[in-house]
This record gives sequence, C-alpha cells and structure tokens, in this order.
Amino acid sequence: MADYSNKLYQQLEAESGVPTGYKRTGSILLAQTQDRLISLRRMVSRLRMKSIPCEIITPRRVGELHPLINIHDLVGAMYVPEDAVVSTADIALALVTAARSKGVQVHEHTAVNHVLVDRGHVSGVDTDRGQIECEYFVNCAGQWAYELGLSNEEPVSIPLHACEHFYLLTRPLRTPLPDNTPTVVDPDGRIYIRSWQGGILSGGFEKNPKPIFTEGRNQLEIQNLQEDWDHFEPLLTALLRRMPSLEALEILRLVNCPESFTPDMRCVMGESPTLLRYFTLAGMNSQGCSLGGGAGKFLAEWMVYGYPQDNVWPLDIKRFGALQSSRTFLRHRVMEVMPLIYDLKVPRWDFQTGRQLRTSPLYDRLDAQGARWMEKHGFERAKYFVPPGKDLLALDQSKTFYKPDWFDIVGSEVKCCKEAVCVIDMSSFTKFEISSPGDQALNTLQYLLSNDVDVPVGHIVHTGMLNERGGYENDCSVVRLQKRSFFIISPTDQQVHCWSWLKQHLPSDSDLFLEDVTWKYTGMGRAQPAELHIHVCSLVSPSALCFSALNLIGPRAMDVLSELSYAPMTPDHFPSLFCKEMSVGYANGIRVMSMTHTGEPGFTLYIPIEYALHVYNEIISVGQKYGIRNAGYYALRSLRIEKFFAFWGQDLDAFTTPLECGREFRVKLDKGHDFIGRDALLRQREEGIFKRFTMFILEDHDTDLDLWPWWGEPIYRNGEHVGKTTSSAYSYTLGKHVCLGFIHSPNPITPEFINRGEYDIEIAGQRFQAKAKLYPFSTLFTQRRRKEDLELGY
Repeated sequence: MADYSNKLYQQLEAESGVPTGYKRTGSILLAQTQDRLISLRRMVSRLRMKSIPCEIITPRRVGELHPLINIHDLVGAMYVPEDAVVSTADIALALVTAARSKGVQVHEHTAVNHVLVDRGHVSGVDTDRGQIECEYFVNCAGQWAYELGLSNEEPVSIPLHACEHFYLLTRPLRTPLPDNTPTVVDPDGRIYIRSWQGGILSGGFEKNPKPIFTEGRNQLEIQNLQEDWDHFEPLLTALLRRMPSLEALEILRLVNCPESFTPDMRCVMGESPTLLRYFTLAGMNSQGCSLGGGAGKFLAEWMVYGYPQDNVWPLDIKRFGALQSSRTFLRHRVMEVMPLIYDLKVPRWDFQTGRQLRTSPLYDRLDAQGARWMEKHGFERAKYFVPPGKDLLALDQSKTFYKPDWFDIVGSEVKCCKEAVCVIDMSSFTKFEISSPGDQALNTLQYLLSNDVDVPVGHIVHTGMLNERGGYENDCSVVRLQKRSFFIISPTDQQVHCWSWLKQHLPSDSDLFLEDVTWKYTGMGRAQPAELHIHVCSLVSPSALCFSALNLIGPRAMDVLSELSYAPMTPDHFPSLFCKEMSVGYANGIRVMSMTHTGEPGFTLYIPIEYALHVYNEIISVGQKYGIRNAGYYALRSLRIEKFFAFWGQDLDAFTTPLECGREFRVKLDKGHDFIGRDALLRQREEGIFKRFTMFILEDHDTDLDLWPWWGEPIYRNGEHVGKTTSSAYSYTLGKHVCLGFIHSPNPITPEFINRGEYDIEIAGQRFQAKAKLYPFSTLFTQRRRKEDLELGY
C-alpha cells in the first residue's frame, strides 16, 4: 500500500494542479543491536520481493547520507532510496481537487448523525444539513470512527482507540538541511526524524502512551492537545543522543495530537459483517498518509468488484468481533500496541493485554499443569506445557530469531503424539449448525461448498467455501448429523467472516436455521434471543447447546476411548472420517469424530460445555497407563506442516484455489449440483495453474546455529525469485525444517517444472538449499491412509 501511495503522490500534483510537497528523500532505519539488524535483513528480503529497491548499509554509509546522525552505537541500517516525504494537508487537498474534477461533491463542516439502513444494507446518510441517499457508505472518520459506527440504526463495531501522539518542530538550522535529506527512523530509540522547513520534525512512540477519550464521545474538531514535556522527555533525550548538534537548536513547539490505534497495530478496512455496503477504512496507526493511497485503491476495488485485487485478510474488519470493542479492552490494548510499533517483534510474540477474554472450561485445569498461552480471536490457546522443574520465567521471556527455548518441550509433545497419546484442547474452533425441515440445508450447502456433502449420516467431508474466482473464503469440515442437519467446523479466526459469508449467501425465502455453537456467544460477540432472525438465520441463544473440543492424538487414542465408552474404536468399527454420538465416561451426547487435525491417528471429541471438565478428567485418568500427556498448538503446527496441511489465513486465502494447493480431491465438479466457483475451476483446469503450493525441506540448515524460517521468506528457483513461504515449522520426524509456500510462474506449472528446479529459501539475506515436494513423505505416516482421508490443520 505504501509503494502504491508513493507512485500515486508522484503524479498527483500534475493531475490536480495542487503542489503536494513531494520530495524523494529516501529513508534510513537504524539498528543498534544485532537482533534489530536481523529484523531489518528480513525486511529487505521481503521488500525486494516487491521490487522495492533497498539495502543493508554500514554505519559509515549512514553518516555519509545524513551527516548529523551520531553513528557510534550503530551496527548497521536499512536504506530505502525511493522513499519520499509530502505535505499531508496538501496531499488531502490535491486528492479532493482531483476528485471534484471528476464530479465528486464535497460537503465541508457537515456533521453525520447516523447512517440510514433499509433491509440490512445502507440506504443513506442523515446529516445536520439533511439526508443524502447512497448505496455505499465509507467510515473513514479516524479517531471518530468508533462513535460513528455505534451511531447507526444498526450499530457497526469498529475497534480502535485514540492515544496522544507527540512530535516537535524546530526552527531552521544555521545551515538548513537540504530538502532531500533522508528521513531517519531509530526504532531502538523509539523516534523518527525528518527535515522540515530547514529544521527538524521529530516524534516517536513512547513506552508509556496516554490513551484519551475513553469516556465516550470525543472532541468534534481536530485540535492540538496540551503540551507535556515531562512525557516527551525520553524521546527528546533519544533525539539529542542521535543528533547531538541539535542541543542548541531552538524548538518552535511541541505538537500533541490524537491518533487512533487498533487492537493489533493494523488498520481496519472492508465491509461490515453486520451491515451490507457499510465500509470502513480507519485505525491507520499514524500511517494514514503513507498507506492511504494504496488503502483507498483496495477499498475502491472492493466496492466496485466485490473484492480487492490482493489478499487483505490481515486488514479485514471481519478479523475482529464485537468482543474486541470493549472500551476497557481497547484502552488497555492500545497502551501495549503503540509501543509495539517500534518494539523488536520476534516470531511467535503474543499480546499481553486484553487476555483471558475467552477461555475454555479447562483453562484453570490446564494452566495449573504448566500451560503457556497464546491468544487467537480473543481465545486463549495452549502453546505448550512446561514440565515441572523447568525455568518458567526464562521460557516466558524467551525472544529470539534462532532456536527457541521451547524446542525440546514441543519435541517431547510431538513424540508423544506419534508414539502414545496426547490431548489438545481445541475449543476455540468455530462451529456452526445448519438445518431445515426439508432439503434446503443440503441444497444450500451443495451450492456453497465445493465438495459433495450429500453423504450418509455420520460421514465427515473436508471442503472449501469458494468465491466466484474459485478462491477459499473458508476451509472447513462438514459433518452430516442427520438427514437435514449439518455441523460445520472452521478455523478460530473465521468466526465472524464465515458467519458473514453464510448470511449473505443463504436464500431469503427458506426455513433454514443457522446457529453459532462455538460458545455462549455468537460470532457478532453478543448474546441474541433465539427468535431473532437476520435474513433467514437465527443466532444462537444463551441457552443453546455449545461445544468444547478435545483432540485425542496418537496410536493409543483408540485404547483410551474404548475404555471410556465401552465400545470398540478400531477402524473396522469406527472408520476414518466418521462421527458417532456416544457416551464418554458419565457424559452422554458426545460427538466423537475419527479425525485429528494433524494427520496422526486419533479422534476429536465435541463435548457440551457442561461436561467438558468431566470428560477431560476421565481421559487423563484412563490415559495414564498409555502415557498420555497434554500438548499445545506448537506441536500441532509441527505435525500439520510436516504432513503438508495448509492453514487458512496463512497458506490459503481468497485468491488461492483448490487446484493451486493440491486439493483437487476435495472438489466434486460432477456432483450434479452447481456451486460457487465451479466455473472458475473448470476454466483453470483447462488453462492450467500458474502458482502451486509446495513443501520445502531445508537441506543445509543448522537448527542450532542458523536463523530459523518462520514465514514470508523468499523462494528462489534456479537463482530466480519465484515466490515466498507462507508457514514453516521444525519437523521432529525428519530432523529438518519444513517450509510451505507457493511457486509462481508465467507459464502453467506442472509437477515436472517443480521437480526440475533447484531451490533456495532466503532467511534474512542468507540462502539455504531446499528440496521441493508436492506430496508429504510417506514415511511420516503411522498407518496407511487414503489421500482423500487427510485432514486439514487450522
């Protein structure tokens, strides 16, 4: 988005006639530590994939580019020569002028009271000067977006919160800085510095930000807040340390203005899941100008075509639910988010605020057994379990780009999954039930899903919900509970997105009944009465049956369940991809499914939440003789990646089709029922695919000494860049790192093309040889399984 903005602003002055102050200065990001330099090297690798010129430079070169910079404590820097600066106010005026020349009407000093709604979509806007009819509404209100969203006839949740943001302006230097002096970012000092009218403009992101406007409606006009020199002092000290010659320079003023931040540092954009044609673009985290051009392009494409031309799921407003819009949650989270902008973010870091928002009934039990937690969509999920006697503090503070402290712990959990039995609490998965009096549920799912779900009762089908381009909107497992009732299991962060997709595509004249049974609350984040209908689907009531989930993995899983259920659990009696409702211990009505999410043998139990603790205790008690232990999501990640299971939101997205990721067997083009994306897949089958999901085994990588791959690393084929990794993990089975990613080619990709290439994976500028494979190693399987039986990992 920043690259597009840069190119747009270059031509904007010529198109609008308004000077924009555009000057190409370049930018320098400084590194005071080796870890920061590693982070910058990773960034260089990624920018070069986008054909953005950049390089790692020495401290001496920094001094040549910017003579006022103190370089004595630097270990290196990143230089981006084509970065530029503009006047933000002039850019806004130029954009408005160019828009007006194409017929756009602009009404200044006009207050929006609320958005008008008609049958679930935008119909107009009520302002203090009257009403305006419109088909689309875009909330770009920045720090006011939260209140504006809540003011609608049907409220829209936009999670962001304002903090005070400080920067100072100086008078011109005795020898004014040239206009093309590079902008400097010193993240270890938490400051940025740029030339401004011959002097300096410098601000930063302090460790102790000051959230504002928590109490309710904030100020109506943009105005500066009070100066706070005591609060700014650490940033001023860092500035003078980096540019000592400024000691005697006269400061013109300290500016304090509000800036809004989201719960995960990324902006929110896209269509509301609760109100059609209501779009949002807000929470730019002080990057409104640098990202605005590209963000506006994506949003315009979204409105015109129904989707942007690139994968923007990490920015999609549907990644949040209303549960992340609590005023208290947002106030506490932005106090953590704002410093993180300049903090060193190593792989697998976790937010510390806003935690324990959604927990499984087993949370306290698992926590007492050494669980270390991560958060996803507000849900607490165990990463791994620290054995008694380990240094808990050291593990909690472990931050590294190299081999992590939890390596051996996760390895022992993986070993137990393969040789004995492990239990993983997977209650966070999104779960829906859809039913109807007649065949409408079946017919609707046949239209929404690429696989054939007209299977016998009790069978499980892995399938995708595709868009018109054949890309994945959702990746799920569907269980046929009864002839007219189905159970849908999706990734955790799909709760709001999947609900929205289902809601938009259900027929408006049917008796379909749709429930979110993930938890006591719906995907929109608040309890709803059972009789309330949105289109044709009823949201779950607080008293509805909701499920926890336990994944029982390993060759002894059938022994544990056999003892608890007094029923044979062998493949002859309980075939793969099958679901039975059974008793487990004293609890009845447990949905036992012969599938895991790792490729290992085992079962997943969907348990009414009131029985969850009892069933877990019984499993642990009976499992002692079989060597049972708890395992976490890090073990699951290792197992699923070495089995070549793709992960929605990381490996799969709305631009990836089943043919491109080797999932043709989950598509039934001839099932006798048209489905969304079928025509696109038929065309793709005729024309060939131009990208292919591939597994890479690192050959010359030293796990103990070399930097680890995580995701986003460039892939080279015969020395030419052909793609990037999407996820990776250490395979304890192979004793090597496994990366998953896509290879791209201007010509149709065949297995021969993949197999003939010589591959390298670049990690922070260093390339490692890799062996490419289109299928998992057969030796990884503990039993023979049909290809179509392989499960996906979430």
